[in-house]
Amino acid sequence: MSLTLKLIKIEASYFFCINPDRTKPWNDLPDLPLDDSLYKDLEIHEALRNTKAALARLQGRSIAIPNQGLLINSLSLQEAKASSQIENIFTTDDELYKAYSQEKTRQLPGAEKEILNYKEALWLGCEYLQINQFDKHYFVRMYQEVSQHSDGIRGPIAQIYIKEGGSGPNAGKAFYTPPRGKGIVEAKLLNLCDFLNDDEKYALDPILKMAMAHFQFEAIHPFRDGNGRTGRIFNIHYLTKKGLLDYPILFLSSYILQYKNEYYSGLSGISQRGSWKNWLLFMLKAVEVTANLTYDKVNEIVTAKDAILGALIQETSIARPESLIGALFTQPFTRVKHLTQKGLYAENTARKYLDQLADMKIVEKRMIQGNSYYLNLELYRILSE
Repeated sequence: MSLTLKLIKIEASYFFCINPDRTKPWNDLPDLPLDDSLYKDLEIHEALRNTKAALARLQGRSIAIPNQGLLINSLSLQEAKASSQIENIFTTDDELYKAYSQEKTRQLPGAEKEILNYKEALWLGCEYLQINQFDKHYFVRMYQEVSQHSDGIRGPIAQIYIKEGGSGPNAGKAFYTPPRGKGIVEAKLLNLCDFLNDDEKYALDPILKMAMAHFQFEAIHPFRDGNGRTGRIFNIHYLTKKGLLDYPILFLSSYILQYKNEYYSGLSGISQRGSWKNWLLFMLKAVEVTANLTYDKVNEIVTAKDAILGALIQETSIARPESLIGALFTQPFTRVKHLTQKGLYAENTARKYLDQLADMKIVEKRMIQGNSYYLNLELYRILSE
């Protein structure tokens, strides 16, 4: 290794105070922004260029679709499901889609309810950020929605630490201990919000900012529960707030779920070694791959919708076929009441049309607890792949 490279590594570690003792609260967690030496790198620059291109392609494709409701509900539901699976909250697609098609969610089983809470938080946050900046209230509101707790920032004496998972010899021991003490968490969260909101003072590419801020939020760990889900919701909200996406249709959690070990290794690599480059490259690849995957799913959904609409126009006398197809692609399961509540058809007409689609094998009719559900087979296939 050359002397120059050694000096760069020395300088990088000098500008970032690490926390190798996993049992010690990281009260010296450095504020943002980072020193330039930690992220100004040719490999990061090239990865950022590819990520920006993939995200721009997805944004361009999605805004060209007249009815974005075809995408928003179903794709955001997939993000919610993947994010919850990272926290070991599991349910089947059938149970999740059935739960989503119901009006009352209070009586849902735990997993389905938690996933739908996440999806609701996606929309609440988007609405909040249309007129507000990132602030403590935003993060508290997202935490409360995903966790269904009513408290806020954890208290200064709360003995919060991240436990080692698995069943090995270190299982249950401290993997990481976040900052702790009177006013410390609040001050670090305030710095994070300032970094996110002030693009003149902190003039960085928004995708890099998102990656840095995601780590910072998880390191602060401001809540007693739900920090992972809240941080992943933030990722999408920051991209929409900065205009890189119009709607929260990027299900980034699917990539994190697939490479869960690398995700957690990246987080610990910063706290213990100051390895920001590995983390940034991981997050840039996550956004790039997910944007391309979402782009493909958008195209598949639109192609399937157009094919089914064409068949209805040519082979049936169904009234307002465009409206019927729009309703079918808003969520995987459709019920008669979904069509009557929108004022599309009378009850008998809605049932007749849905049964007709079942005969055409466009939907599959399922009787669940005495109620008729109609599963959009193509949408279900696309979302499940």
